[in-house]
Amino acid sequence: MNKPDSEFIFIPLGGSNEIGMNLNLYGYNGKWMIADIGVMFGDDSTPGIDVMMPDTSFIEKNRKDLVGIVLTHAHEDHMGAIPYLWTRLKCPVYCTPFTYSIVKRKLVDVGLAGKVPLKKIPLASSLELGPFSVSLLGLTHSIPEQNALIIETPAGRVLHTGDWKFDPDPLVGKTSDEAALKKIGKKGIDVLVCDSTNVMVSGSSGSEADVRTALIERVADYKGRVAIAGFASNIARLETIALAAQKNGRVAVLAGRSFHNMYAAAIENGYLKGIPPFIPAEEAMHLPPHKVLYACTGSQGEPRAALSRIASRTHPTIALGDGDVVIFSSRKIPGNEKGIIRLQNRLVKLGVDIVTAGNDLHVSGHPAKDELRHMYNLVKPKCVIPVHGEALHLHVHANFARSCGVPKAIVVENGSVVNIGPGEPSIIDQIETGRYALEGERVIKLNRSILNRRTKVLEEGLLVATVHLDSKGTLRSQPQLTTYAIFDGEDQEAVHEDIAEAISDEINSLSNTVRAKDGIIEEAVRYGISSACKRICGKKPLIRIHLVRG
Repeated sequence: MNKPDSEFIFIPLGGSNEIGMNLNLYGYNGKWMIADIGVMFGDDSTPGIDVMMPDTSFIEKNRKDLVGIVLTHAHEDHMGAIPYLWTRLKCPVYCTPFTYSIVKRKLVDVGLAGKVPLKKIPLASSLELGPFSVSLLGLTHSIPEQNALIIETPAGRVLHTGDWKFDPDPLVGKTSDEAALKKIGKKGIDVLVCDSTNVMVSGSSGSEADVRTALIERVADYKGRVAIAGFASNIARLETIALAAQKNGRVAVLAGRSFHNMYAAAIENGYLKGIPPFIPAEEAMHLPPHKVLYACTGSQGEPRAALSRIASRTHPTIALGDGDVVIFSSRKIPGNEKGIIRLQNRLVKLGVDIVTAGNDLHVSGHPAKDELRHMYNLVKPKCVIPVHGEALHLHVHANFARSCGVPKAIVVENGSVVNIGPGEPSIIDQIETGRYALEGERVIKLNRSILNRRTKVLEEGLLVATVHLDSKGTLRSQPQLTTYAIFDGEDQEAVHEDIAEAISDEINSLSNTVRAKDGIIEEAVRYGISSACKRICGKKPLIRIHLVRG
């Protein structure tokens, strides 16, 4: 597929069959628009990679027909790729005021301030982007100003939910606009492109108001320093921390750059009115322990976040120890479990008590089954396309939608080309997709061979062999070896000699006629190294051979 014509097309390039780095592409009448463009953070399966993004090669080839990017909200997995991928797409970016404030700060960090046409649009506004009529509809989430998108063309109408939930008392921001959803349902929705994160959770996701009550009561139980670790983007939770401090005779302190940025953006847009101000960490250093409450980044074990630096005793102004408490007011994002456990172990070794979040100390920002069912009843979609989930989430969501009376549900994966209309929604094609990765300041194409090599080095080590031959293929000196993470200790020199001897034996076993061929020599050297390593230590390291003749 190159250009959409009379068909209204949907293509997920990220966020389907995975949780994170959402990018959803819509096409009609020769033009394209993007809903969200996010990142995913690396884990143990992506050694050396901190940030990943969808591969936008397909739309890069068609960027002259790209009319804009519309952001649903300011979470990293929905807008975090703007600083890295915008130069490949070079189109206007549309978002509401709070998201605008967050993206603007990110663009300053990468030197793109004033270069990206970042357009601030009002809540509940409408846009005409080429052949697309786009209307914003406010839904509740764990961050202010989450907007569903109603995307209309002559060939069909889509409700693209982004992330959402139904919360009767979200504390910050408005409740989901159910009246508008019901109105849309009466008008008719061809396809509901819908969040699948919590489709396997029964009931509802819970209310921020209940978390506020629980956290205020929990802080009252402790006499030492208390740190609450959570997602910096949850402005309602940030307000709760300030109130928990006030009601328990403490001062509230922000710890972590993300909290400072989110706090500044919230104030800038009229949120957090009437709460006590947060004080700088420097001012809290000499206060009695029972007078301090910290709001800390790092609930997911991020190594550079405030809580990790506190745990490693490298934070310049905050120290926790015996009698202090860390409350994790957050969920474990899949893939982060090991990092979180490592962090909690380090804190425990300092004498810190750990409190992990139950249903009373954290609620999700994504819809559980009762909320999904209610959404279907309100908008009455002809078809549901589950997104924002791994394969299991998408299949469970599709089956659940059908069980609730939705006539059709389509399970997609990244690269699925779906015809929304005219006619029955269906998958009509598949395009190639992949991932980009941020490595230093470069964006590179990430492929499985890169990750396989890095994983092999981590698990099996690396061996570099320099083999010096004359023109006839006779060894001029003993092979020189450099090894990494394979052999340690006093016997390393003896082991190197053993492997060098194995290399020599393999080369000497070759006939004179084939020694002139570098490929055969390299194959023999590789076999000698592999056999020796397997015999000595049971490992198969990544092998690199430098063959020198002369």
